[in-house]
Amino acid sequence: MLEKLLSTGIRNQRLATAFLIATHLAGAIGLIYEPTRALFQNLTPLNLLVTAGIIFHFEKGKSAHYFIFIITTFLIGYFVEVLGVKTGLIFGEYVYGNTLGFKVFDVPLSIGLNWAILIYVSGITSNRLTKNFWLRIVLGALIMLLLDFLIEPAAIAFDFWTWFTIEVPMQNYIGWFLLSFLLHAFFQKLRFEKINPLAVILLIIQFFFFALLNIFY
Repeated sequence: MLEKLLSTGIRNQRLATAFLIATHLAGAIGLIYEPTRALFQNLTPLNLLVTAGIIFHFEKGKSAHYFIFIITTFLIGYFVEVLGVKTGLIFGEYVYGNTLGFKVFDVPLSIGLNWAILIYVSGITSNRLTKNFWLRIVLGALIMLLLDFLIEPAAIAFDFWTWFTIEVPMQNYIGWFLLSFLLHAFFQKLRFEKINPLAVILLIIQFFFFALLNIFY
């Protein structure tokens, strides 16, 4: 029974895809609808944790390099954010709200997990688009940058984080691209299969999720 539950076969891929679509759609509706907004804001860290568990489970090649990628990307993403919040030198001056959950050094732990998820799915997507090593890195970083343009308005509206300036500073997008570029270079250098049937699907879901929040809120 447990073996069937943990299988990465076609049936479980379809179930996982349906689950990811349903939870993100429910999350978008729940955040947009004012009476349920607070509840779904509180559920955001849980949704991120469950999404991570699902997407990382479906990687075909769970070698040592795979786990090195997840742990290292989590730590780099998290501590760069800590440095960013404390100094304002990387992304600009901002502060995290309470929506993303438990914070250490004023940064939610979930933000490191989010970096790992997004680099992973955008990296696999770029691998599907080209075989050129450097082009894969650039495309991955550009995908991340495009997603950030959608994330920022929703993040501000739903208390993910708040900028000290009226507009999101250009420094944020430059810093986001450069950090994404470095993490994608790390992703491409590591030797594991980088095959996941849900990665591109989750990336598309993420784009639609934040687009819905921007359109209807």
